[in-house]
Amino acid sequence: MAEALSAKNTVNNIILTNMKETFFTLFFATGLLIACSGPGRNNSGNNSDAAEAVITFAEYEHDFGKVKEGRKVKHAFAFENKGAGSLVIQSVTTTCGCTVPKYDRKPIAPGKGGKLEVEFNTSGRDGMQTKTIMINSNATNPVVILKITAEVTK
Repeated sequence: MAEALSAKNTVNNIILTNMKETFFTLFFATGLLIACSGPGRNNSGNNSDAAEAVITFAEYEHDFGKVKEGRKVKHAFAFENKGAGSLVIQSVTTTCGCTVPKYDRKPIAPGKGGKLEVEFNTSGRDGMQTKTIMINSNATNPVVILKITAEVTK
């Protein structure tokens, strides 16, 4: 009887994991569609003289290493507008409420930069954690994906 319950729990965990992965895939695909067709993007080809922003990050991944459960850890991702137009970050979304982004909503002039700070709350987490941050902007690369990882220990 115990073996049957253990097998059932294993199957349920696999199904739950697959459902989570499907949800996140659909979530990001929807975000890409919205960002590529949303306001601020001129897909008509009629405005070829308009200066465009280009967002580049110094790093796209950060590993916090081993972190004791219950701690809040922060990391600032530095970015720069390497385009000729002003950069506007329209939204930043994360895969989990335990990950909170903080950024300046003012336009970033060409050649200037900024920071996107991410705080990860490890409370209630255990083991290897990977969280994704999706940045939507008016840049020529309208969607940028950042990643943080941590090994949370009790």
